Amino acid sequence: MRSRGYCELGFAKVDIDRAKRRGFPEVIYAPGKTVQQLKEIASRLICSRQILLITKLEEKTFASLQKTFPELQYNPQARIAYLTPAFSGVTKGRGKKKSACGPKGLALVVSAGTSDIPIAEEAAVVLELMSNRVRRLYDVGVAGVHRIFQHKDLLRRAKVIVVAAGMEGALASIVSGLVSCPVIALPTSVGYGANFKGLSALLTMLNSCSPGVAVVNIDNGFGAGYMASLINKLVL
Repeated sequence: MRSRGYCELGFAKVDIDRAKRRGFPEVIYAPGKTVQQLKEIASRLICSRQILLITKLEEKTFASLQKTFPELQYNPQARIAYLTPAFSGVTKGRGKKKSACGPKGLALVVSAGTSDIPIAEEAAVVLELMSNRVRRLYDVGVAGVHRIFQHKDLLRRAKVIVVAAGMEGALASIVSGLVSCPVIALPTSVGYGANFKGLSALLTMLNSCSPGVAVVNIDNGFGAGYMASLINKLVL
């Protein structure tokens, strides 16, 4: 049953009006949900002609979901599953239109190391699903800082940058010192014991002396990509 802008499922209240309020539908966070719960929530979003996006989804669970939703797409590195209205057929017969207020600038996703790429990819896929023009720049961390300097032109063309880094998380400050656009620092849980599963990177990023750095939670690639898209929509 639909009531007050959401569908009541008993175990969940699916916010089917979120796209009208926020510009993007409710996103499903997979951990803690059963396959059946995921299927029911996904069905409601698809029936409402909305983009389906499921984050932190394990490949085995995706395989189960795909039996019900054969056209569901999956990025195993980002652990994201998605289905757009165009794939599901709910917009059949309707012309595609570009939003007049859609993102106009380049969104750049940077990773410090190869081990940070899965979280960086989560941000990049979210940006792409939100209709952003996205470039990736991976494995340019501070252990070989000359690598990032080789890409200054690309960095300065971007209108918003997501920087994913674990260990000590210093790369976000370096990138911010080279550019004039907003930088979203994305700490990852990559690192040895004293990294405390991403806490050291998080604290470094929060204490950045470079202005223009905003920080999301540890391994929150979705949040970083979403925020970067909101910023990119403001680009003239």
